[in-house]
Amino acid sequence: MQPSPVDIQHYLLLAALLFCIGVFGVLVRRNALVVFMSIELMLNAANLTFLAFARDRLDDAGHLAALFVIAVAAAEAAIGLAIIIAMFRNRGTVNMEDIRTMKY
Repeated sequence: MQPSPVDIQHYLLLAALLFCIGVFGVLVRRNALVVFMSIELMLNAANLTFLAFARDRLDDAGHLAALFVIAVAAAEAAIGLAIIIAMFRNRGTVNMEDIRTMKY
């Protein structure tokens, strides 16, 4: 196999940048949809890290881990969006500060 012109450090730097943007979005933003997208961004950063190490080590274990993260992200997307839609229908807002509990 021919070596890649892009080193693993570039992939890891991009993954760290994406993860930091996701953490910033979770901590700063109060809209539930933006927080939800930030969590998805952090999961994608983890996937990029798994795949970068799998490519560097020429191993398929990172691909399997990334597949499991994708499955968890899909389940989280389905359940999370259902909860956000239910909160909007009941409360009329998706602002995290206005919604403190799931009780009505």
